[in-house]
Amino acid sequence: MKPVSLDGTTGEGGGQLVRVAVCLAALTGKPITITNIRGNRPGKRGGGLKSQHATSISWLADATDAEVQGLSVGSKTLTFAPRSTPIHLAKRKFDIQPDSSAASALLVLQAILPYVLFASNDRAEPVELTIAGGTNVSWSPSFEYFDQVLMPALEERFGIVVERRLDRRGWSHGKLSRGQIWIKVWPIPKGQSIIYSPVADSLHLGPPVVKRIDASVIVPRHSHEELRAELTTRLASHFPQADVAFKLCEDSGSDARWSVLLVAHASGARWGKDILCSLSRNAKSREAFVAQTCEQLSGDLALQVRRGAVDEHLQDQLIVFQALAQGVSSFPRHDSPTSDSQTVSGRAAMLCHSALDGTLKLDKAREPFGHGSLHAKTVRWVVGELIPEAQFFNKGDVVRGTGFALS
Repeated sequence: MKPVSLDGTTGEGGGQLVRVAVCLAALTGKPITITNIRGNRPGKRGGGLKSQHATSISWLADATDAEVQGLSVGSKTLTFAPRSTPIHLAKRKFDIQPDSSAASALLVLQAILPYVLFASNDRAEPVELTIAGGTNVSWSPSFEYFDQVLMPALEERFGIVVERRLDRRGWSHGKLSRGQIWIKVWPIPKGQSIIYSPVADSLHLGPPVVKRIDASVIVPRHSHEELRAELTTRLASHFPQADVAFKLCEDSGSDARWSVLLVAHASGARWGKDILCSLSRNAKSREAFVAQTCEQLSGDLALQVRRGAVDEHLQDQLIVFQALAQGVSSFPRHDSPTSDSQTVSGRAAMLCHSALDGTLKLDKAREPFGHGSLHAKTVRWVVGELIPEAQFFNKGDVVRGTGFALS
């Protein structure tokens, strides 16, 4: 089979393109060649494969008995040709150890999770993954975001069952530390597909009303009280009807390590917004730094709510699952804030009905396209290259999945 050729500078031109492409290649059995890997990452972030990419690709290569060329840190060209499917995965427990402590454990998981979801065996046994690396790392989702935002969406909308646990926190800020997460995945039974299920919402008029905001605060202990009070005040100005619940207050142990996640909940919808930063030496004062951080987070969360059914990071992470699932799904986002007269789930339902009725225009996935972030646009393009049977409508707002199954 002729490899699917992808230029690594296309769209966002970073690691996400590589992770999605190799995972879908392993899942579908299609060989791929990626050139100019991470070609849009100049300077300190550099081009070529990083440790987290090499780790996940190596795992997928072993799992699929793939023929691989260019699998090394720094490599700018990769050929990946799988020779077996997920249902041939005999082993049920894996310990994944990237060479670098700075490698994101969550990005390694992102690259292999769809593959593991279809690694069912006749005894319906789960697959357990222990993955070392960073859990609070720049340019990567935190474990808290994965646990409180992505996984609930996959559970509620796609019926995906994944147990998860943070064993040890790992940071890229301050002194490097090696963390670890534990994951137990219950694969889709052989011959069956992921099935999309819309969330019921009886209220179809009016913008979303946020009723609860969960906050996870991992900052130096001596700033806990001040940050909690400031967050509560700032959130009240943006979300006057919301109760604020602090799900986690943990001592980060260093002013170099500040990680805060906010999760807004409304009927049929969830949005996350987080920040990973250090107390700047140029800050006027600790009080000013806390006030600025809380206002930025609260304002950014309010903007995410006004822009669509999910936050920008959740949207791009759901596209692969939408394409694999059976059914028509929608997580629409606008490129600018809106005062839509419908609830977000009501708008999504309307778009899905329009796609089924044939009144929405079919998108062409020949290049990155659609609403949302450049990451979302790029994922749609990669999906279009490797799963061309998946269909996109209304600038990517609606996806008709393929009902992918293995037997």
